[in-house]
Amino acid sequence: MQPRFITFEGGEGAGKSTQLALLDQALRYAKHKTSLTREPGGSVGGEAIRKLVVSGSVDRWDDTTEALLFMTARYDHIERLIKPALADDKWVLCDRFYDSTYVYQGMVKGVDTKWLDSLYTHLFGKFAPDCTMLLDLPADVGLKRATSRGNDAESRFERMGLEFHTKIRDAFNKRAATNEERFIIIDARAKQRDVHVQIIDALNQRYSLDLEYAL
Repeated sequence: MQPRFITFEGGEGAGKSTQLALLDQALRYAKHKTSLTREPGGSVGGEAIRKLVVSGSVDRWDDTTEALLFMTARYDHIERLIKPALADDKWVLCDRFYDSTYVYQGMVKGVDTKWLDSLYTHLFGKFAPDCTMLLDLPADVGLKRATSRGNDAESRFERMGLEFHTKIRDAFNKRAATNEERFIIIDARAKQRDVHVQIIDALNQRYSLDLEYAL
């Protein structure tokens, strides 16, 4: 099996976008077609909704409203970008997906997770990632990395505080523990190249691939 839909999850500042780009290079070296994308975003509609949820005050949205905005963006993203890319035999690499909604709005903010799963099934059926990389690191380390980027325009979640993000880390690890067949946990405290090596080695071992390092 080739895991052609791979998502990256984790707290703020975990290095998801950097590691996605490196995996993209490794796959291209191996002559695979790829599509690199993100959530919220990816499609025109998804990017428009992104501006609503990642900026502004931390209490800009009711938690359920926030979850619905993410799900709406996801529907547009899947229909307009992800499914067409997979149909074109591309590997889709996505920075965040439904696990983030389940963790952030569900497990931590308290939106009913059974309702979220029911809504997801209603909208997307059994459509799901083949593999999810969880880039795990302490919340305080991740927040320092995230704030050092200086992206104030998209800092709404970073400003929710250390206690919130510590809960996010714990929730992601619980989510991974109950979905071991899909999740691979990566130690994101390591240097950039070492994290990349972990990811390539894990994919090669689990799926009998022969990818080479991009660094």
